[in-house]
Amino acid sequence: MNRTLKLEEELKGVHSIGIAGHIRPDGDAVGSCLGLYLYLSENYPELAVQVYLEDFPKSFMMLKGTETISHEFHADAPHDLFIALDCADEKRLGKALPLLQNAKHTLCIDHHISNIGFADANDIRPDASSTSEIVADMLDESKISQEAAEALYMGIVHDTGVFRHSCTSPETLEVAAKLMRKGVRCNKIINDTYYDKTYYQNQILGRALLESVLLLDGKIIFSAVRQKEMSFYGVGPSDLEGIVQQLMGTVGVETAIFLYETAPQQFKVSLRSREKVDVSEIASYFGGGGHVRAAGCTMQGSVYDVVNNITYHIEKQLCGEKQ
Repeated sequence: MNRTLKLEEELKGVHSIGIAGHIRPDGDAVGSCLGLYLYLSENYPELAVQVYLEDFPKSFMMLKGTETISHEFHADAPHDLFIALDCADEKRLGKALPLLQNAKHTLCIDHHISNIGFADANDIRPDASSTSEIVADMLDESKISQEAAEALYMGIVHDTGVFRHSCTSPETLEVAAKLMRKGVRCNKIINDTYYDKTYYQNQILGRALLESVLLLDGKIIFSAVRQKEMSFYGVGPSDLEGIVQQLMGTVGVETAIFLYETAPQQFKVSLRSREKVDVSEIASYFGGGGHVRAAGCTMQGSVYDVVNNITYHIEKQLCGEKQ
């Protein structure tokens, strides 16, 4: 069942709440989870609220409350309420999945078009820029603190590419403006969590750009990073954030493909498109999901197997064929 959730109603009779986002959490997953956690903790002190997330970029630690996030996915007793945020399907919860399965009641708040609703109650808005935008819209504006606003603002910034992506709507900007009026440190959040990179992050970015390849008369660009290269530079998956978007900035490119190896012959695939290709359709075909202009999946095979399979589907769309 999908409907616009009213938080006050969902909290009735609840004493403990678990909150989690998707595996390999990005800015929106962390921002939405932390923003909701701070709001609940500050306005409902009688509730026991815990956020569960995998490790995330250290730059996010500038936000209040990150130190309370648990990276261990077990609870002494089932939560009265479990809230999944920014998670397109239950498998994307990873180690937090048992928390969903054992909870007395579950909610899913998300903006992925591929989400069919896996919780007891679901608020899925594909037209929203981010889950952080949805959460901000759900909350009582007068009760949102500066700290909660900063977390939600960060989530919106990351999923909109600092308000550059096509998912940015007038409503997105209106929500961002409301958060800014709370005293959000906008420039610091954007610079510290989005633009600033470590020396090693810049090195792996440079290598990915240097070794990128153009296909289909320059309409597609792809690059890949293998485990041995990640080990050489001392970087992890979270350090690769933003590479696909840098590839997408190439003049004449309609679709960007970025792969990184997660196991031998297994790759995490990130897809971005400009205006002609629905990458969520392609990602869904290979068991993933996402948005029309930004999506991802996991695929098996060599780099060339993966790229050839994806390119085939991109070419079909560019030629006007229906999958």
